[in-house]
Amino acid sequence: MTGFSSIDYLEWIAGRPERATHDLASSDLRPDGPSAGVVPPSLDGLPDPEGVTLEGQLADVYDCSTGNVQVTAGASHANALVAATFAEGRVLVESPGYEPLVACPEAFGARVERFDRPDGNLDPTLVGEALDDANDADDGNDVSAVVVTNRHNPTGKLADRETLAAVADRVAAHDALLVVDEVYASYDPEADDGPFGGPTAAGLPNTLAIGSLTKFLGLGDLRIGWVVGPTDRIERLATAAWYFPVVAGPSRALARRALANRDALADHARDLCARNHDLLAEAVAASFDGEVPDGSPYALVGHPDHDGDELAARAAEEGVLVVPGRFFERPDAVRVSLGGHPDEMREALAAFAASVE
Repeated sequence: MTGFSSIDYLEWIAGRPERATHDLASSDLRPDGPSAGVVPPSLDGLPDPEGVTLEGQLADVYDCSTGNVQVTAGASHANALVAATFAEGRVLVESPGYEPLVACPEAFGARVERFDRPDGNLDPTLVGEALDDANDADDGNDVSAVVVTNRHNPTGKLADRETLAAVADRVAAHDALLVVDEVYASYDPEADDGPFGGPTAAGLPNTLAIGSLTKFLGLGDLRIGWVVGPTDRIERLATAAWYFPVVAGPSRALARRALANRDALADHARDLCARNHDLLAEAVAASFDGEVPDGSPYALVGHPDHDGDELAARAAEEGVLVVPGRFFERPDAVRVSLGGHPDEMREALAAFAASVE
């Protein structure tokens, strides 16, 4: 049975970044800030490609065929579409985790159970044990899917391709689907050989990889996302997609422009990641508790004298917006994200530090 309950985090965050003096909550890399125009500043004046489709460009990025790509209206749409198409019986979702990844399969009738990511680390053995335990219930509700993020949201921990492959093998052994939301996978100062310079789960057995232009390239206003996976799974998604809004033509056109110029855009994004990671790591070491993973411009941050809600409230008194960790099942901390220009982020971190002095 389908049922749509409140997604507390999304309702809480709506409108807050725009009202905050210092935004340390938004995790997309947008150094120029929100855009009021039709064309995002980072795309203004860039050349448009000729004779290409968005699906074809993404197939080139992921080294697959167009039949392995389903374009969606952002990653949130992609996650909802995947849940609507494949979520049944039990779905295993990482913990701590991003609330919509729990809410989507529940909304489409699945029973969600959780497995641990200790300190944000993705452990194939723990995933395998969770699958064994869930399927041992012998109640006819076997696991249909396992859902993870990479980088992990909210800790920022990054799993490499080998770890993802080990998880995919365990999931496939149970005839289940691995769903990897990898919108943060490219958040790294050093590019590897994967799509947009980050590790990907695309091409692994029984695996769907979800991406978007929102986070790494900072183009959230376009609402462009995608799912990459086996042809038979993508065909089912394409059928289900007719029940959802289609992607707007102008967004597709600007997305083609972005992908045609992705190398230059990615270079700027990686430079921003590096600078903001260093700022965050320095601030946490000086005034807070927590681990800032290598290359990540976001992390869970705590303080010995305050829980997450208290820390967020004190930050708000200084005009700083951070995300209470209770939205990620970590009430002892807050998620701090540096997506803006480094000068603005430095000022925001100073105000955040002042809130606990």
